Amino acid sequence: MFHKEGQKIILFSFCLVGISVLLAHFFIELAWLKLTIQLLGLILLIIILQFFRNPKRLAAKDFNEILAPVDGKVVVIEEVFEKEFFKEKRRQVSIFMSPVNVHVTRYPASGTITFSKYHPGKFLVAWHPKSSEENERTTVVIKTPKFGEILYRQIAGALARRIVNYAEKGESVQQGDDAGFIKFGSRVDLFLPLDCQINVQLNQKVKGAETCIATFVDPNEHEEITY
Repeated sequence: MFHKEGQKIILFSFCLVGISVLLAHFFIELAWLKLTIQLLGLILLIIILQFFRNPKRLAAKDFNEILAPVDGKVVVIEEVFEKEFFKEKRRQVSIFMSPVNVHVTRYPASGTITFSKYHPGKFLVAWHPKSSEENERTTVVIKTPKFGEILYRQIAGALARRIVNYAEKGESVQQGDDAGFIKFGSRVDLFLPLDCQINVQLNQKVKGAETCIATFVDPNEHEEITY
């Protein structure tokens, strides 16, 4: 299964590679050059197919859990002041996606979209500290039954030139469903309540709609919170 944002590109790539292979076969006499062109075309097609894949995943839809919105590696876990929407301290968890990761964004929790905004910007490398505030990005806030409002931010990287965001204000969304797409290397930031329990560690690899990033902590229960 491939993401719908890439279907036209995939079709175009098939046509282009097919034409290149045929032209090389009929018009290039040097065997090594013919084989090189054909192999390069095949490699390019495999890369494009790999990038736009969209594996189906069925989330458990648990109100007590925040799931990873994307595949990738956890690069930030820290307490920060979130300026755009909350204007207060939040627990930030950032996931970096390399070009070989699945780049589909999935809703980390079920709830209602209360904020969705696109910001044009720069294309700093996705792990740059200022990329969350200066790069092209979208900010989405979901009002959840247990965590209250949580925020996730799609951030374009140095190679990414387009962010697709499906979230619309007022819409009800389901945990694990497709929320958008980011082309090539990029990252997603989650901004969560300070009192939730973070279940991942730095440099841990996570899978969208499968890995539990955080769990709800009942304030009436005296449990130790670990970060």
